[in-house]
Amino acid sequence: MGRIIAIDYGKKRTGIAVSDPLQLIAGGLTALPSVDVIAFLKKYIAENEVDTFILGEPRKMDYQYSENWDRVVQFRKNLQKSIPEIEIKMVDERFTSVLAHQTMREGGLKKKDRQNKALVDELSATILLQSYLETIRI
Repeated sequence: MGRIIAIDYGKKRTGIAVSDPLQLIAGGLTALPSVDVIAFLKKYIAENEVDTFILGEPRKMDYQYSENWDRVVQFRKNLQKSIPEIEIKMVDERFTSVLAHQTMREGGLKKKDRQNKALVDELSATILLQSYLETIRI
């Protein structure tokens, strides 16, 4: 069984999380400039077995697509073209940033650390992946 990678794609920066090989637990992997994501993923899958990419589907509270939707759709096309052997699943990412900030507050991080956008993106990807892992176990 291979790992599952979650991608919280953004205009400037992207958070990435990965499951353990048993697909039970999500862990943050990195946050990097969005232009570097596909190259990073190619290198990662060359060294690790990966079954699926989970890509955050940006929606507003009323289920309409957010302003990041077009960028995510283009990224998905590029990812599918670059790494066609790995399935891409879209998963609603609403609330992941809110939960990331809440988790950081509850974890006792100082305000300055909570303003680290790379950490927020990585944690958002981790929350997205963990919620997905919980749904596939049901």
